[in-house]
Amino acid sequence: MARSDTRYREAYNRILAFCETLRVGDDMPSETRLGETAGVSRTVIRRCLSRLAELGVISWDGRDKRLLRVPTPGDRIAVPDAGSDTSDLEQRFLDWVLRFDVPANTALSVAELSRTFDVPQHELKEFLAGLSRFGLVTRRPEGGWRLLGFTKSFAIELSDFRSVLELNAVSHAAEAPVDHPVWSQLADLRADHLRLRAHIDTDFHEFSKLDERFHQAINSVVRNRFTAEFQKVISLIFHYHYMWDKTEEKTRNAAAIDEHLAIIEALEARDAEAARAAAQEHLRTSKTTLLSSLRHHDLG
Repeated sequence: MARSDTRYREAYNRILAFCETLRVGDDMPSETRLGETAGVSRTVIRRCLSRLAELGVISWDGRDKRLLRVPTPGDRIAVPDAGSDTSDLEQRFLDWVLRFDVPANTALSVAELSRTFDVPQHELKEFLAGLSRFGLVTRRPEGGWRLLGFTKSFAIELSDFRSVLELNAVSHAAEAPVDHPVWSQLADLRADHLRLRAHIDTDFHEFSKLDERFHQAINSVVRNRFTAEFQKVISLIFHYHYMWDKTEEKTRNAAAIDEHLAIIEALEARDAEAARAAAQEHLRTSKTTLLSSLRHHDLG
């Protein structure tokens, strides 16, 4: 495991231990204070807070962070031996971009980013060169790199491209053979969606992870080397937009559950036309929600 990921896991468990000293309803300290407590940067702290929010341990809306429930042993994450070699630089960098820590068109300092993400400068340069194909960063004419950022036009283009990929995936799924793994995945997802819908009043914050699982299952039917890496970026961005704007979150998530179920039911009936129609409706809603989230950040 990369040393940076080990530091995140250790920091997360330290923050979790700190949460155990609080009472339900207590406010959390600032990101700077938490960073001092865990001995890591704000970027790492935000990864920790993101996981805690997804698990429903805390609520997190800007500077407002509050303990929702007492942590349990199951909330902790393992810190494997250092022999593993898994890098999460892409996810951490996108986390940094999608938290809007820096505005669009900001010049990037490789030296500073190298310290922030705890990776060698040559590795970071190679990473930025690869990431430039997504249109989030670009080379500067005078040398170095510039962050293009996540803008309204980027969101629209990304949503349109996502629709092309996912409608194609839905068509493939409707024609998948009876022994394809997607059918058992959809059965599990249907049960999980119904379970969450029954507890939507209290567990609505759990939808973002369910949404990620749903779209991963649909897209897994298509094996295409040219779209696989784009799906990872698309998945992460649409996962994050659930965190940007908490307005009417429960209502939006409940509606999205019904849209997912409509797609699942059409697929299980092997009705490709109905499945595509349901998917188109869901993707339109998702695009609208993403743009609404950007307006929450004055970017749309």
